[in-house]
Amino acid sequence: MKRNFLMAIGCSMLLFASPIFAQKKSQNTFTPLFDGKTFEGWRVLGGNAKYSIEDGVIVGEMTKGTPNSFLATDKEYGDFILELEFKIEGTETNSGVQIRSHINPQGNKGRGRVFGKQVEIDPSERAWCGGLYEEGTDRSWIYPLGLYEPAQKAFKADQFNKLRIEAIGDEVHVWMNDQPTAAVIDTIDRKGIIALQVHSIPERLNGKKVYFKNINIKTEALSFTKLPKDMFIVNLKKNNLSPDEKKSGVKLLFNGVNNNGWRSIDAAHFPKKGWQVKDGEIMVLKSDGGEATNGRDIITEKQYRAFDLSFEFQLTPGANSGVKYFVTLKEQTKGSAIGLEYQILDNEKHPDAKMGKDGNRTMASLYDLITSSRDGRAPREIGEWNRGRIVVTPDNQVTHYLNGIKMLTYKRGSADFKKIVSGSKYKDWPNFGEAEKGHILLQDHGDAVRFRSIKIKELK
Repeated sequence: MKRNFLMAIGCSMLLFASPIFAQKKSQNTFTPLFDGKTFEGWRVLGGNAKYSIEDGVIVGEMTKGTPNSFLATDKEYGDFILELEFKIEGTETNSGVQIRSHINPQGNKGRGRVFGKQVEIDPSERAWCGGLYEEGTDRSWIYPLGLYEPAQKAFKADQFNKLRIEAIGDEVHVWMNDQPTAAVIDTIDRKGIIALQVHSIPERLNGKKVYFKNINIKTEALSFTKLPKDMFIVNLKKNNLSPDEKKSGVKLLFNGVNNNGWRSIDAAHFPKKGWQVKDGEIMVLKSDGGEATNGRDIITEKQYRAFDLSFEFQLTPGANSGVKYFVTLKEQTKGSAIGLEYQILDNEKHPDAKMGKDGNRTMASLYDLITSSRDGRAPREIGEWNRGRIVVTPDNQVTHYLNGIKMLTYKRGSADFKKIVSGSKYKDWPNFGEAEKGHILLQDHGDAVRFRSIKIKELK
């Protein structure tokens, strides 16, 4: 009725409707966070780096002898889409954009310490620019760009890069130069400040600069830009699948409620002892520390060929376990079942870490075959939750990740792989690790270890 009335009355009536249209337009329009002339609405926290304005551009100058500095908004923001452009000098420098972050006013001798999520600005060779890091906490890297390698080509050196940060509800998606670089679903920090970082530096980088311009925000009528189906999503909600994960084919291997889909390696049912499902976790219970002497290993009922497997695990002090793949049970061993193994281990307290060859029994290694990266940023403290990931592509390329950081890669069945196997304890098993398909296995090594958020996406 109203629409017909407006059409009949003609263009003059649109004047009365214009406030409505203006309101809709404002809800869909970005608002400047920086006026191009002053720092009104902003304040410096943390360190003593110099911030200035040149031709409508915020210039942060890296300064020796000062901790990380932040030009922060006075106001906190919850749901928003933030767009800005940045440029950074050099390849050893570092910066970032804090979102939904907070201030510890007692930190840095009363200057304040900023902590919370940071979209990384990193021009170095590791190519993690656009990843998601957590400043000032023990969570460290949440989304390193090794998790989604196409993102590592997005950054453009020595020129302005366009950054788009979509923070809606529990999710944060980051886009750089129209390329998605990070996608995270979190359980904390739904609101906080926005800040522009000038990182602390060694003396040789004194005077290097980072530039920010065209800083605009939208806080209403928000929606995510569609992610590509092959993009890995870090979902920190326990045993949860987001709509995007479901659309891309990700499924839960453990539903968080019962042991459906899992069985013992030597029976058609789940073990009657040694394992427990409780509080959304599937746990191997402590026994004598021996391999497969209590509840025995458990495997998925289904077998898998190429896949993207992710899981969270929590170790107790001195514990040993593992996630095995391409387990066929053809070997009929008395101990743990044979298979390629993502090692789960307390490197400091379990003796296995010092055995094998060149550390090939340490955390995230291909057990007894290939040593994982020595990157000290990857493992969390014992007692904290770690995120493991194993990707096997249809061409048999295999990659292990730990907390988002790539730990090793190899190709099943290759000449190099066969050579490594020939020098290992697996040499006596014909075509070890080369099965067309196999079960996923969680190992009972007699130590208390917890698992949750076990997910798989079959790859074709």
